[in-house]
Amino acid sequence: MNILFIGDIVGAPGRRAVEELLPWAIDHYFIDLVVANGENASGGLGITPQVADDLLSQGVDVLTSGNHIWKHKEILPYLEDTDRLLRPANYPPGAPGRGLAIVETAAGEPAAIINLEGRVFMSAIECPFRTVDGLLETIPPHVKVILVDMHAEATSEKQALGWYLDGRVSAVVGTHTHVQTADERILPGGAGYISDTGMTGPVDSVIGMKREIILERFLTQRPQPFKVATQNMQLQGVVLKIDPQGRCQEVTRVRLPLKSA
Repeated sequence: MNILFIGDIVGAPGRRAVEELLPWAIDHYFIDLVVANGENASGGLGITPQVADDLLSQGVDVLTSGNHIWKHKEILPYLEDTDRLLRPANYPPGAPGRGLAIVETAAGEPAAIINLEGRVFMSAIECPFRTVDGLLETIPPHVKVILVDMHAEATSEKQALGWYLDGRVSAVVGTHTHVQTADERILPGGAGYISDTGMTGPVDSVIGMKREIILERFLTQRPQPFKVATQNMQLQGVVLKIDPQGRCQEVTRVRLPLKSA
């Protein structure tokens, strides 16, 4: 099974990159399942129901998210009604939505997707390590392929979760920092790992936002409204090759430029 995981989609430029590049990527890499982090897909922060529907209609099978999932209030009932847009599973009980989905791939095989959020330099929510333990117990034994999106700031926390889950999941992929790392590997127990899958959107930016605005914030320490950049779009992520027993065989970084940009 080949899974394409698309790094954080940022605003309209990121959505355009998905629309134009995803069909080629699916054919080129023989993709059976597409998972994408969409928590920044609407204006650079959050996601709306319309944007979620658009991405799901363009070939994305499951959307994960993170700490910005609550930005647009209209997403709350949508989270309750779908299992194709996940929010981090370790939010307290009563939060709308769910953090685990079990879906059928294009090849007719089941796959589980888990969404977690880190706590280091982020909100003090429930423990992602203990949360994922509980979720794994609910996955039927016949579901061998398990993908975890760890949406976290600290590389150390992501690496720790990778080691913690090695031998129990197929892959742990990091999101949130929007900077693709070069530490992709297969851990000894067969779990694929990368600290951050990168960003799908304008790379001539500061993590997706216009450079001049971010520079002004750093130079003056005064708040400035974020605006999504528009130049040099890419689709970034990883392709995971998973064997029938759920062990990762290959982790391949992907950086596809939008040539018409």
